[in-house]
Amino acid sequence: MRFDEPGMAGSACQLSLKRASLFAVLAALCWHCSMANFASAQQLYKYRGENGEWIYSDRPPGDNRTVEVRRLARAVADGNVDVSHSFVGTTLELTARNDYHAPVELRIEIAALRGLSYPDPDQEMTWVLPPRSTTMLLQLGLLENGQAPFLEYGFRYMPGDPGARHSPPSPYRAPFAISTDYPITQAYPDVVTHAAPDSYHAVDIAMPIGTDVFAARGGIVFDVASTNFQGGLDMQRDGPAANVVRILHDDGSYAVYAHLNTNTIRVRPGDRVERGDYIADSGNTGYSSGPHLHFVVVRNVGMRVESVPVTFLGPDALGVAPVAGTTLTAY
Repeated sequence: MRFDEPGMAGSACQLSLKRASLFAVLAALCWHCSMANFASAQQLYKYRGENGEWIYSDRPPGDNRTVEVRRLARAVADGNVDVSHSFVGTTLELTARNDYHAPVELRIEIAALRGLSYPDPDQEMTWVLPPRSTTMLLQLGLLENGQAPFLEYGFRYMPGDPGARHSPPSPYRAPFAISTDYPITQAYPDVVTHAAPDSYHAVDIAMPIGTDVFAARGGIVFDVASTNFQGGLDMQRDGPAANVVRILHDDGSYAVYAHLNTNTIRVRPGDRVERGDYIADSGNTGYSSGPHLHFVVVRNVGMRVESVPVTFLGPDALGVAPVAGTTLTAY
């Protein structure tokens, strides 16, 4: 399936229109596409099964048995990108803040400008913001033409540096315990739900809920969603509800581990993980037809995300390309 990098793993992440004047700052209109889910409530149903065992589900039982209903909070993204504006003397300054532990490409779009100097026409209105940084974007001087200063602008952003090139030092480690194997249910070119560029080369690996998931490659964790509970085949409802870990690699690409089990993620944004570190348990959260791990490596190719082909370490230290219908073994 597809995870948005918003739109977890394509497309531009956020469009936010703002207006600035000398006397007031108005937020005109905002559309948000967050990397992890914004805070909202989910319902957990707890009840006894036919053999007296406890069942925890995002759906109520189909009969009149006693059920306990709990409200659960979804994960909130630790990272954020925002653009602010302020007057310093007679100059309007636009500043971007990137809270993510990863670089972010940002693009400014000016919708209306009056009483202020225009940016240099040769200036590209795109910047790469370093991780955890504040960057001055524009300085627009006040014109002495008697016209009240007014600026309406929007911005979009996408995680990752568009200059990055996928160059792993070795084949990826299969993301589960050494000497175990699991079936590959979907891999390029035999795709069913991986129908967008950001998921063409994704690999679905069937495994029981609770299987240990290990980092296939070292890097910096920059995004986590960990407390989603529901899963199913309703794209509108279940699509945003996958638990996910995103890890930035040293070459600027990043891996997405998705459908993870609720409250099992062992890492936080900013953590440095090494190849083979235990990061979470597999699950069945989000848009999913059954328990599996969705693994994909992507890179920003200029305000959009594309997946890249990967190979896994196989016998004799050779790379093995994932093939649907075969079994993948961890070495």
